[in-house]
Amino acid sequence: MIMSIQLTDNAAQRVKHFLEKESGLALRLGVRKTGCSGWAYEVSIASELGKDDQVFEDKGVKIVIDRESLPFLLGSKIDFTVNGLNRTFQFNNPNATDECGCGESFTIS
Repeated sequence: MIMSIQLTDNAAQRVKHFLEKESGLALRLGVRKTGCSGWAYEVSIASELGKDDQVFEDKGVKIVIDRESLPFLLGSKIDFTVNGLNRTFQFNNPNATDECGCGESFTIS
């Protein structure tokens, strides 16, 4: 398993745009318990680093993940897609064993 977080070129370009626009320090990724499959991804802009944050860098973008979310996300590759009016980050997560039909949540066995 890849022990990092990777961004596609589209995702890196989109994150750089948001970081510049919001004067952010890094892309913050996490998970929260929810949805029909158990876990949902959280994506936000970090303005500071926490003491329990793990820091990665890919394509010139700093990525931070809190210690509790880290096992759920390690090895993930993140893309940014546009489908009609929908613009979203898509996770290719090797740790997910199942996803709900709506794609909003995932299961880790």
